[in-house]
Amino acid sequence: MSQHLLLIIHLLSATIWVGGHLLLVFVFLPQALKEKNQNIILDYERKYEPVGMTALVLLVITGILMAYKYGVSIEYWFQFETPIEKVVSTKLALLLLTVLFALSAQFRVLPKLEKGAEKLPEMTFHILSVTIIGVLMVVFGSFVRYGGL
Repeated sequence: MSQHLLLIIHLLSATIWVGGHLLLVFVFLPQALKEKNQNIILDYERKYEPVGMTALVLLVITGILMAYKYGVSIEYWFQFETPIEKVVSTKLALLLLTVLFALSAQFRVLPKLEKGAEKLPEMTFHILSVTIIGVLMVVFGSFVRYGGL
């Protein structure tokens, strides 16, 4: 697969992943908090999750393939020596942080949120954190065009 096609798939997937979280933060979350109605978030989650998770999987696959094409194979992950290694390693660290938030939300927060709105503040923290991480990943990814960090 060509580098350009990988980049296009990666960018479209990032648009879906980050865009979906920005939509959640700026449209659905304020409404849920105002109305103290957790179902607004839960309904969005159910609709967005199949598309969002597919986008995330594509992001990981295309990101790893592009890293290899840039010469950053697994043995160089988290080395932070070259500018491209810094970008790849930072994005991988942010990905791991995203996974931790996702696991926490899925197994700890969402089950309690389904029972009542008292977990909305904790879910808000998870949503804002994952959204900020997603935006940071886009920003760090843009540095590849200029040779890395």
